[in-house]
Amino acid sequence: MIAFSRNSKSLIANWWWTVDKALLIMIGLIIIIGAFLNFSASPAVANRIGVGSFHFIKRQFFFLPLAVGIMLFLSMQSLKTIRRTAVIGYVLTVVLMILALWGPEVKGAHRWIALGSFSLQPSEFVKPTFVVVAAWLFEGQKRYRDFPGDALSIVLFAFTLFLLLLQPDVGMSVVVTLVWAFQFFLSGLSLWIVGGMALAGVLALGGAYLVFPHVQARFQQFLASENNLSYQVKKAMEAFENGNVFGVGPGEGVVKMHIPDAHTDFIFAVAAEEYGMLLCLLIIGLYAAIVIRTLMISCKDNNLFIILAASGLAASFGLQSIINMASTLHLMPTKGMTLPFISYGGSSLLGIALGMGMLLAITRKNVHAEEKDETY
Repeated sequence: MIAFSRNSKSLIANWWWTVDKALLIMIGLIIIIGAFLNFSASPAVANRIGVGSFHFIKRQFFFLPLAVGIMLFLSMQSLKTIRRTAVIGYVLTVVLMILALWGPEVKGAHRWIALGSFSLQPSEFVKPTFVVVAAWLFEGQKRYRDFPGDALSIVLFAFTLFLLLLQPDVGMSVVVTLVWAFQFFLSGLSLWIVGGMALAGVLALGGAYLVFPHVQARFQQFLASENNLSYQVKKAMEAFENGNVFGVGPGEGVVKMHIPDAHTDFIFAVAAEEYGMLLCLLIIGLYAAIVIRTLMISCKDNNLFIILAASGLAASFGLQSIINMASTLHLMPTKGMTLPFISYGGSSLLGIALGMGMLLAITRKNVHAEEKDETY
């Protein structure tokens, strides 16, 4: 049992008494569930491609302590440090995204930078960093009369979206767009403009359907009859049928032997088959509870930056979860998006840890009230 004196002024003691323990516990539970599911799903995929049973497990557990360390370290930082981290992180991410355009092509996209035996996907880091930077700009618009925060945010959003579409990464573009629009709305955007943005979003999706062949193919697969569903979606639906309420048992699933992305995009199907509907409902409940609790905490604050940054990070986390699970359940076209803290992937794990670390820092109890009103 961790115990610190309330009179202690150490960084860790201050963190312990101010961090939201409910959020911390729920995030920890998701990480633990993800570790167990990777042990179950990864060996089958590794054996199928001939790299050794524990290939993906070793890689995931190399990044997992690093991700947890980053999250905990950031959760101890002040608002000032979080803002600076987001700005520096966003700039570095943009540079890496530009370099990735000349990187290796995987499934028709240039999203990765090769680092020896590992590969880095810079776009995973643009979500949390851009959310915090956008929140800072929106807040600056309200705080300083002559500061063009809204205009700067629009420019950065357009630039970020342009880089994502160059890769191309339509799924990530949709997430970034929806979260940014949500933040813009919370900052006091007119309903007329909101309607215009919604119409523009629909037109943009139509344009993506016409321009990007892989988007067109996924929509056509989604709208196809049951007999014409994609192979992975068919197998995922079989997993849910096999698992029923209680599942077939840990490690006893067979669908993971056939789904190429069982350890990444379709790991929710592995959870359904081996642990049943009960674990699936627990996972959904944890993601929903994290988002709802974050929104409740942020709305109690009178600092616009905290409201926008916390709400944006929670929305990004929840939206990515919804997209992954909905794709697995054939409720929407597949997006190739990981399930936060559960799917295999070093870049995804580190990017989500970065976002959750900043979220835990932003939602800490207001022990140092002067930080929220400090000069930037």
